[in-house]
Amino acid sequence: MGAGTMKSGGGRKAIAEINITPMVDVMLVLLIIMMVSATYIVSKSLKVELPKTSSPADSVPMVAAVVVTKEGSYFFNEEKVDEAALVAKLKAAAAQDPDTSLVVSADKDALHGAVVHVVDLAKVEGLSKFAINVQENQ
Repeated sequence: MGAGTMKSGGGRKAIAEINITPMVDVMLVLLIIMMVSATYIVSKSLKVELPKTSSPADSVPMVAAVVVTKEGSYFFNEEKVDEAALVAKLKAAAAQDPDTSLVVSADKDALHGAVVHVVDLAKVEGLSKFAINVQENQ
């Protein structure tokens, strides 16, 4: 049997099947490379330890996000801000869309008063939809 032809009786016929084994091998190698390299990709996110809950979290469209660290620092959409800048950004978000949802993420060791203060600042500036970000127990 030669490459590309088959003998059948006295005539020659072309092989009508495509060998997909090399394509599958290449795809598996690419998948392995992607999986190995994905472990080295570092996400640029803030390191806060979220409190855990046993109930599944509802998904909220993340329009505006405030993070409160355990040191009491504020981050608005991953940008470090002081309290005056946070108020200005909350006011701008409320002016842009009054239905803006504010997602508050706080380190589990952050002071409760700091989280309540952020929610209070948002209420004063006109935001009325809030969500507290938690991490689900696995």
